[in-house]
Amino acid sequence: MTNLAETAPVITVTNLIKQFGRFAALRGITAEFSTGKLYAILGDNGAGKTTLLRTLAGLSQPSSGEVAILGASKFHDICQQVGYMAHPSLLYDEMSGMENLEYFARLYGITGSTRCAEVIGSVGLDPDLVRPVGQYSQGMRQRMSLARALLNDPKILLLDEPFSNVDVHSATEMVQLLARTRDRGTTVFVVTHQASLLEHAADEFVWMEFGQIVERTRELKRPESSGASSGASSGESVRGNSK
Repeated sequence: MTNLAETAPVITVTNLIKQFGRFAALRGITAEFSTGKLYAILGDNGAGKTTLLRTLAGLSQPSSGEVAILGASKFHDICQQVGYMAHPSLLYDEMSGMENLEYFARLYGITGSTRCAEVIGSVGLDPDLVRPVGQYSQGMRQRMSLARALLNDPKILLLDEPFSNVDVHSATEMVQLLARTRDRGTTVFVVTHQASLLEHAADEFVWMEFGQIVERTRELKRPESSGASSGASSGESVRGNSK
């Protein structure tokens, strides 16, 4: 028997539109996402992937439409239950990895260094490394940024290009960590151009074109063009309830 708690939507978006001037980055997205799934968000540059992720992370306010996360319509009410990893690392270069995480831990009300050491170790780095983050390789920065996103043991994890400049071995280890995180009940969203890394880990591949979700597939198979761009140019404005 299917457990309804496992399949209930953790995120619902309704007619989500985001415009930057006359350019519509999101064009009326309506979708539901379930608890404890790993979603790979795929599409060409300019498809709206990062804009969708930033909107879910509360960093970009939609022009219109609704977003409900964990049953709340205001991101402030659930912000401590969301982990976000931006494409830039957003770490302080002059501080060590542990110092970075201890700083962010205090923002979450997490005391002591035990949790910080735990998540640093989980991404394959040494909690005792005293080198400042500014001296890390790009791959090490990415893994430390992932550790920061995991720090608050989030119910929803939003990752933008987490495998960028990470070697294949380390990226594979990161995917395994994300799968374990999903298996513990966290809903994971990964925007990536390296979809093959998630081929055997993602529960669903969400394909975007021109600001719309055009297909959702269980297998890593790019759908035929849906014509989402039909009649739309990069400068076209979306008004009202257009879908």
